[in-house]
Amino acid sequence: MSYPVYRGSMVTASSPDGLPVVNPTRERVERFLDTAGVTSKDQLGPFPLSERSATMETLAANAVMAGCKSSYFGVVLSALEATLEAEFNLYGTLATTEPHWPMVIVNGPVVEELDINSGTNAFGQGSKPNATIGRALTFVYMNVAGATPGLTDKATHGGPHKFGLCIAENEFESPWEPLHVERGFDANENTVTVLTTEAPHNISDHIANTAAGVLTTAVQSMSVLGANTTYLSERAEPCLVLSPEHAATIARDGWSKDDVKRFIYDYARISHKELRDQGMYDTQDGSRPHHVPVSGLPDNADVPICRSPEDPVVLVAGGTGRHSLFLSSFGDSRSVTRLIQ
Repeated sequence: MSYPVYRGSMVTASSPDGLPVVNPTRERVERFLDTAGVTSKDQLGPFPLSERSATMETLAANAVMAGCKSSYFGVVLSALEATLEAEFNLYGTLATTEPHWPMVIVNGPVVEELDINSGTNAFGQGSKPNATIGRALTFVYMNVAGATPGLTDKATHGGPHKFGLCIAENEFESPWEPLHVERGFDANENTVTVLTTEAPHNISDHIANTAAGVLTTAVQSMSVLGANTTYLSERAEPCLVLSPEHAATIARDGWSKDDVKRFIYDYARISHKELRDQGMYDTQDGSRPHHVPVSGLPDNADVPICRSPEDPVVLVAGGTGRHSLFLSSFGDSRSVTRLIQ
């Protein structure tokens, strides 16, 4: 990657996402490398679609341009490494006509150390680490992987989350073990989880006061025609982000996170009669990664939106309010959790 000669700290030209970038001076790039404990010539990759690897110097320059602080660079690198795992299917994520893009979820003490927002407006504006860590990944996918809208990035509409999407789990207000502990890490370890997802869809329930009540509203919002997880269910990981209030209501009835995931699997279903000849219904039974041969089902069969009760991704984030979020996963990708080095 070559850089234009900049004057001042910010520029508006040659920006991958159309917004101003921070000048990647030699001093700034070297500070990022020193903070992360990597050398300029170390490499990461290859990145699809270009199949090019990138030096740490190039990755640091992208993180600088995205507006990161040097202390964020380790999170950026770990998230990038996670998306290169084969099961994540970064090639498909970047090239698809779908609006999916990698979301970064951060767990562990690093959340407080870097002040990553897990609470009010965690998916929105106003938090520098949330905004710039996700943006740094997008810069690398555009500048190194070559994900160019309209050419190699074939998204029909794209979405605002493609500017960058990074949140932290609200571990302090969650009644359950956090996502990284659920996946075998120690609570004091710092991790990133990457999940290919659409922009979030709001689930509003201001009435229900029971676990089953809150989750009935949730599953009705998650099992809809048109969502990828409805059809590409073989590898689907439907993601439910519960607000602290909704999570507390569910936990008050003695439900565990496994109970929540089981409820999603059991009740987020659509009848074969509704599925048939809609959305991405597969009449060939095999050309798409769904987990049941739908064309052979009776009309009254209810088809779940994922393969097993273990597949839904459930976490707690956000602030005050009886809202939760559904994020439909790509359906041909699996999430990956890695330690932050």
